[in-house]
Amino acid sequence: MALITPLKTAAEQQLAEQFANIKAELPGAGAMRKLREDAFAGFETKGLPHRRLESWRYTDLRNLVREAMPLARRPARPQAITDRLALQTIAGRRFVTIDGIFSAADSDLQGLPTGITARSLAEALTEAPDEIAAAFAVPEVARDDGALMLNSAFAQDGVVIEIADGTELDQPLVLLALGSGESEASIVSRSLVKIGAGAKVTIVELHENVGPAPVQINHATAFVIGDGAEVEHVRMVTRQRAETVQVQSLLAELGAHVSFDSVAVAVNCGVLRQQSFLRYGGEHTRAALRGINLLRKQEHSDVTLVMDHAAAHGESRELFKTIIEGEGTGVFQGKVIVRQHSQKVDGSMKSHALLLNDGATMFNKPELEIFADDVVCGHGATVAQMDSDQLFYLMARGLPRPQAEALVLAAFVGEVSDMVGDEGVREIVGREIDCWLGQRDGAPKPGAV
Repeated sequence: MALITPLKTAAEQQLAEQFANIKAELPGAGAMRKLREDAFAGFETKGLPHRRLESWRYTDLRNLVREAMPLARRPARPQAITDRLALQTIAGRRFVTIDGIFSAADSDLQGLPTGITARSLAEALTEAPDEIAAAFAVPEVARDDGALMLNSAFAQDGVVIEIADGTELDQPLVLLALGSGESEASIVSRSLVKIGAGAKVTIVELHENVGPAPVQINHATAFVIGDGAEVEHVRMVTRQRAETVQVQSLLAELGAHVSFDSVAVAVNCGVLRQQSFLRYGGEHTRAALRGINLLRKQEHSDVTLVMDHAAAHGESRELFKTIIEGEGTGVFQGKVIVRQHSQKVDGSMKSHALLLNDGATMFNKPELEIFADDVVCGHGATVAQMDSDQLFYLMARGLPRPQAEALVLAAFVGEVSDMVGDEGVREIVGREIDCWLGQRDGAPKPGAV
């Protein structure tokens, strides 16, 4: 029998060379070093994710990444970063990475509230390599993911936050990830957030780029959430160059009686793949993933998620709203898995998209894999144009068409943005949406109506 050896692309060969050259410099030893080696060996077997893989059918990373950019080094901070930090207005403690490298000087590390510790990933890997290596483990449903394998192999820094049992915070913890964009580079980072039993916290992630150069980003945020905790999570990806290709992964291991609410917002995102893998490890846990994607020109946003109900009495809610104009492309792939022993699961998954012109494209692929016999699960997806009746109603009352359209679109995504619990964060999400709507040709901001 003839052996078939897949040809490696130029990018895959460059990644192999980069890993061989840099692996000794990456933080972590012992178990972490082995984890990196194993992860890259898995990647070499599979290569960059491509369209022949069902889970990557609509975002062909092998085609998008023709050249592997060099791994980012600690940058000399440009003025644009300083300016952007000064404009960040979300109240709360902030933890800053620049090009994926933790910046202690820009982070609020002094006088942290009782029960909170924060440090860089590189520091954590030096102090407790085996413990952090264990936290690098990915859920079973994500172990074949090539992008996560690359992240495990190359992640050079990030933030590690540990929140003690019973801690309650009245302000968010803000993970601010800035790209300097001064030269072409790949940014590979991972953040770990361990939340103790009974804690109540809000975690906000902002991912922005301030420079002129395109970059390749592979970031993962991993949550380990203890029993009875209540967690709100908001992630915003914005101000990216059109040429930027990035993968944002969310991993979460949920204990029993947990409440986890996450809202993801993508505005001016370039080419973006957002993938989420949640595992219900305890009973009576509720999780909700929601999102807004605003796309124009050739922007691309792929939302792929897996809700793995490995325990009974779980509840999952997914709701994503997408608006596309120009030649933008939206993707929603959602899968709810209910294991055989996970009875009494209640799941609902919805994706709704508005296409504003003929060149816009949306792919919806919701799925259910149910092995238990006493569950309530359903899904729905719609792709439509703007409602002409709503426009007629508003224009008949004297509103010009651009204002009427802005109101209809703001109401469409408002169902999701209103679900952000923290008032200050909700206002910032609203401003990003207003800004995007205001940039439409001839359309004023809804606030001016």
